[in-house]
Amino acid sequence: MDLRKLKTLIDLVAESDISELEVTEGDGKVRIVKASAQQAQQVMYIPQPAQGMPQANFAPAAAPVAAVEVPAVAEVPAGHTVKSPMVGTFYRSSAPGSPAFVEVGATIKEGGTLCIIEAMKLLNEIESEFSGVIKQILVENGQPVEFGQPLFVIA
Repeated sequence: MDLRKLKTLIDLVAESDISELEVTEGDGKVRIVKASAQQAQQVMYIPQPAQGMPQANFAPAAAPVAAVEVPAVAEVPAGHTVKSPMVGTFYRSSAPGSPAFVEVGATIKEGGTLCIIEAMKLLNEIESEFSGVIKQILVENGQPVEFGQPLFVIA
């Protein structure tokens, strides 16, 4: 069947009220199915066995359902939470082996450096927006962090 004839058939099905058309011409066979909006979202590929091959059952196996245990939420001390302003890698010190910028229990002034977040090979110092005492460090050194992820609690 030539391409112009096939395109004409597709256009006719699209413009008409029929939902399916099957045409056999010589040893060629064409089936055109108009998909509704709901059907268009559900696409499934079903492999056909080759000529002379035994047919296998392609039905999906049911996956066992396991109970999911939700971990308890850790207690976060009251205070101001410092959140990550960017995506990157969290570092507590300026270089490996150097002392950390802050430790739990340390006093920090507004504008003091809390940590470094490496993003795209750039080291960004994260400064405190609050003065107070570091109550909790919520991220491990070298851990990747997301935008808005809590890093410190300052009270």
